[in-house]
Amino acid sequence: MKYIWQLFDSPLWSLVRKEINQILRNRQLIVLLIVPPTVQLLLYGFALNPDVHNLRLGVIDYANISASRELVSAMTSNHTFNLESVPKSEKDLSRQVEEGKLDVGLIIPPNFPRQLANKSAEIQVFIDGVNANTAGIAANYVNQIIQQYNFSLAQGQISPPVSTEVVFLYNPGLTSSWFFVPGVMGLVLTLIGTLVSAVTVVREKDTGTLEQLLMTPSSNWEILLAKIIPLAFLLMGDVLLALTLGTIVFSLPFRGSFLLFLALSSMYVFVGISLGIMLATICGSQQQVLLTSFFINLPMIQTSGAISPIESMPPLFQFLSLFNPLRHYITIVRGILLKGVGLDVLWLNVLALLGFAVVLLTISVHKFRSQLS
Repeated sequence: MKYIWQLFDSPLWSLVRKEINQILRNRQLIVLLIVPPTVQLLLYGFALNPDVHNLRLGVIDYANISASRELVSAMTSNHTFNLESVPKSEKDLSRQVEEGKLDVGLIIPPNFPRQLANKSAEIQVFIDGVNANTAGIAANYVNQIIQQYNFSLAQGQISPPVSTEVVFLYNPGLTSSWFFVPGVMGLVLTLIGTLVSAVTVVREKDTGTLEQLLMTPSSNWEILLAKIIPLAFLLMGDVLLALTLGTIVFSLPFRGSFLLFLALSSMYVFVGISLGIMLATICGSQQQVLLTSFFINLPMIQTSGAISPIESMPPLFQFLSLFNPLRHYITIVRGILLKGVGLDVLWLNVLALLGFAVVLLTISVHKFRSQLS
């Protein structure tokens, strides 16, 4: 009890209380810690969806038989394609695709019945390739629908030599938000952590209170630690807020250890705070902090796998992503939440994250102490 009382009576605890009081009086900071994470998590969780629906389809059916009409019906039955137009000629169809009125054009030739009888039918498909991602997904949809159509025509007469049974682990419903939400949790923590910590320190420089702190009996490390502790607790509140929204709004599962998740999230919080303090030491105003943060946060987000899979990146960027702490944190979050794995699987990512936290915190402490001196 004596040591606990001495701790609460120490200059460090006085500085911590001072920082907490300043934060509580700063309504803008409280709003920044609550509103943007909530909005970003909801926005990205609902808006980022790799699935494509309601593609605009135009059809020219020269054959006009039951088999061709069944093919068109198969294309539009699951709302992947919506029949928007039935042009009179191929020129009209090409023009509508060119003008952006249609995403996909389908032409069924007049000799389609004879080709079906000969077991070798051909159809022509136009796809608007301006949006390469949507075009690739649309092409895959067309191939799958036609393959299913072929099986229906065979009526079970042909038995394939190889049959496949696919089982999706960890996300059997292929819910896209289960992939994006853990990534957005790391994204939000990076943005909020760096900006809040940087703005807090820069504001002290702008108002001249850093000079007043130097006149107190506290040492440099106590001044810095007093700034880090309240911010770390506030950012852990953001972690819990994001986790609550993910589980309630998006039904995100939590299959791993809650204590391990909190411990590793707190480790990444120190990474974000360290980046913010480094920004504050090289920037002279809050405007400079905001502008400079774009050159740090955006590359981290783009190479982290939060929005797009790392496997789809060029080999050079896949290698560079290994030096991105956000990539390791997102891998940890997805592993704990979706797979329920522990340190026996994630230990490499944990070691990398620990290394980033120690190195960045050491550098930021050194630069901050040099400024105080």
